[in-house]
Amino acid sequence: IVHHNTKIVSVLLVNFCSAVKDLKLLLKKERSDCVSSSSRDDDSTLQNPGTHSSILDENTNKSIKLCFSDGKSRIDYILVYRKSSSQSEKREVFERNIRAEGLHMEKEASLTNSDVIFLKLHAPWDVLCRYAELMNIRMPFRAMIHCCINNTSFSCRMEKRINQFRGWLPRKPMKFDSNTLPYLEENESFTAPFSRSRIHHFIIHNKETFFNNATRSRIIHHILQRVKYEEGKNKMGLNRLLSNNSYEAAFPLHEGWYHSKNSIRTHGAENHRHLLYECWAWWGVWYKYQPLDLIRRYFGEKISLYFAWLGWYTGMLFPAAVVGLLVFLYGVFTLEHCPVSKEICQATDIIMCPICDQYCPYLRLSDSCIYAKVTHLFDNGATVFFAVFMAVWATVFLEFWKRRRAVLAYDWDLIDWEEEEDEVRPQFEAKYSKKERMNPISGKPEPYQAFTDKYSRLLVSASGIFFMILVVIAAVFGIVIYRVITVSTFAAFGWALIRNNSQVATTGTAVCINFCVIMLLNVLYEKVALLLTNLEQPRTESEWENSFTFKMFLFQFVNLNSSTFYIAFFLGRFTGRPGAYLRLINRWKLEECHPSGCLIDLCMQMGIIMVLKQTWNNFMELGYPLVQNWWTRRKLRREHGHHTMANLPQWEKDFHLQPANAYGLFDEYLKMILQFGFTTIFVAAFPLAPLLALINNIIEIRLDAYKFVTQWRRPLPSQAKDIGIWYGILEGIGILSVITNAFVIAVTSDFIPRLVYAYKYGPCAGQSQSAEGCMMGYVNASLSIFRVSDFERRSQPRTNGSDMFEEAVRFCRYRDYREPPDSAEPYSYTLQFWHVLAARLAFIIVFEHMVFAIKTLIAYLIPDLPKDLRDRMRREKYLIQEMMYEAELERLQKEKREKKKGRVHHKEWP
Repeated sequence: IVHHNTKIVSVLLVNFCSAVKDLKLLLKKERSDCVSSSSRDDDSTLQNPGTHSSILDENTNKSIKLCFSDGKSRIDYILVYRKSSSQSEKREVFERNIRAEGLHMEKEASLTNSDVIFLKLHAPWDVLCRYAELMNIRMPFRAMIHCCINNTSFSCRMEKRINQFRGWLPRKPMKFDSNTLPYLEENESFTAPFSRSRIHHFIIHNKETFFNNATRSRIIHHILQRVKYEEGKNKMGLNRLLSNNSYEAAFPLHEGWYHSKNSIRTHGAENHRHLLYECWAWWGVWYKYQPLDLIRRYFGEKISLYFAWLGWYTGMLFPAAVVGLLVFLYGVFTLEHCPVSKEICQATDIIMCPICDQYCPYLRLSDSCIYAKVTHLFDNGATVFFAVFMAVWATVFLEFWKRRRAVLAYDWDLIDWEEEEDEVRPQFEAKYSKKERMNPISGKPEPYQAFTDKYSRLLVSASGIFFMILVVIAAVFGIVIYRVITVSTFAAFGWALIRNNSQVATTGTAVCINFCVIMLLNVLYEKVALLLTNLEQPRTESEWENSFTFKMFLFQFVNLNSSTFYIAFFLGRFTGRPGAYLRLINRWKLEECHPSGCLIDLCMQMGIIMVLKQTWNNFMELGYPLVQNWWTRRKLRREHGHHTMANLPQWEKDFHLQPANAYGLFDEYLKMILQFGFTTIFVAAFPLAPLLALINNIIEIRLDAYKFVTQWRRPLPSQAKDIGIWYGILEGIGILSVITNAFVIAVTSDFIPRLVYAYKYGPCAGQSQSAEGCMMGYVNASLSIFRVSDFERRSQPRTNGSDMFEEAVRFCRYRDYREPPDSAEPYSYTLQFWHVLAARLAFIIVFEHMVFAIKTLIAYLIPDLPKDLRDRMRREKYLIQEMMYEAELERLQKEKREKKKGRVHHKEWP
């Protein structure tokens, strides 16, 4: 019950039981409140029926701030401009045409800046109906009935038993308690495209709330995009007026404040924004499922679909994180039983060659004991299984997301929804308005871009993309040179801790520098991507968005992963051998792997970049708008005082918030897609990546929710039934992950060399068995011998090793399969080298074919539409036809009865 003034409240309190029905009818006839209404259509979820009347009165006073000065007309959209702007003539024409469309307008000056004017817009009932019909907006027309077609069927009996069994189990803590929060329930109804001629078919309890706030804002935005501001066929649209500073901002209003002094459990939610904050954006509900229907009602289907995808991705990360953690723990528990790490730790008599020129000393192999043990944590027998598991996981994730998306599209009435035909971009019209040709579909003339002009622009854009990729390669090359130079620098460092761990210090500092370079280049990439996309002159907005998305993803992906690819597949592969090193510009010796292998460098690279990038993204995502809004409020309080700030109307509070992202959800999707790539592409080298991604995403969901609800202006609600081009990118990453993991296992890790040694050269060779003793002697077999006197002069160490060992070093060891110096062909490759190489190639081919076969089989076995959803869709189609037939038959019978009585009846059908 909504009370509009103190007098009515007092009457209700005195004689509630006798007057409640009359007051309900009176309030419905006279007027409806703009926000808090007794309707069941939309705002019935705002107030707990047991709320005290004083609370309702307070909420009613607050809701007046969301209306015109008459307290009746709801504010559906806000335009903001400055009186000092030079575009006043365009605004006057634009606003005159807005009135011609039937929209109501009201202007109000800002309380904090006299130059700022707020233009409030309201769409009356007839305008909403007219454009809802033009836009084919689906509205409820009959309550949905859930029933089993055959109550005696086995499936229905099983469903009944399962539901009975679930009732005995404890309540899931992730779900919201519908008894405590009854207003989270949705009233499901059948929907159909709105039609004024069939308006009697639709469920209309209250005209003020039949179209919810999101739909009203979308209708007004649709109108504003088609209103002219000057004479001429291309002089129209709000976007152009925003770009030329005629208007400073345009946004729908938030529904009041998101905080309340009273508990939502005892007093109910004051508005949908408050409800979303308490049930979604508040950190105390981080473990709860997301209320997707409420998100959709407030922000629209497009934003709700993003959070649905993010929640699905986060939920699917749970099994991946558990398996990755088990693989890591397997490495921990088998560490003491690993014969390879034992041999390395006990190899005090094996002297390794220096890893850099002159300054690096000779080392005992046992000095790398710790690194060998750490490597075993990530490179063990379970690594291959985990790589296969993650490849299959990526396919299952995508296939089941398609099913989940289909269910959401059905529940949100988007199964048959198709995007409106893309409108030609204003920039394209302005550029090619002189050349027109007939559109074969619409039959109307439209701007035409010549073939030579189009492909010459594409060629220039492709050249720009190629140039930026070369910039990334140059940056990676600079990091490589840094690593080569600093190895020698750290080896001659005065601090013993740095000197003894020169390679680890080099890798760590190089990763941090690489991260800084990545973040700096990201800023440059965005500007270049905008420049190249505008240079291409895409015809429609969707073409522009797809082109910009592809460029940004390509730039960011190459920028983020180029150094990782270098470490995984190039580091230590082309260094040559002692006495014949390959050098950069015939000067710098290429960097070698650590004596325990190259995988430790790849693990450090992935761990540092993943943690730092996710931490930086989360800080910038929440920290930047928080600081900006705090500074704005602080400045306004100092200038106008606390009293003025406390009494600001809602439109002025929203104006001082941060504007929504200009590219929509692009940044949110990009972060998650890049994380998905990091989680899957090199997961064989870093099994903890899914766990780090899971922890980040649990935080990310609440960060995004808090940002949307509290720190940003309310974005324009829009429709979408899929995540668009991002799904294709996810599929491409899934294919690439199979290839990269195959190469990581075969090339980067020591899995294949150990396997070849166990079955061909070890103690168990030819016995078709593999045990712990079969790896005895592997370390010695994987190291070659080098005569110190064969060193190049510029590689000769400054010390002969007598200060560390009892006598001067005559021979040292290095990782390779080469003949000893006293053989017939010194330093040539041994037969074991060719066996290992053949085994690596064979593993890559077998692994890829096996995993791709499993992925294809899973994709084939999992249908895109669940069977129960397919049956529901068929059932709904049948019921809709029956109900429409019954409604029309009832109308015809009513007309027949009225004709018999001699009444005049106006037909509702055209």
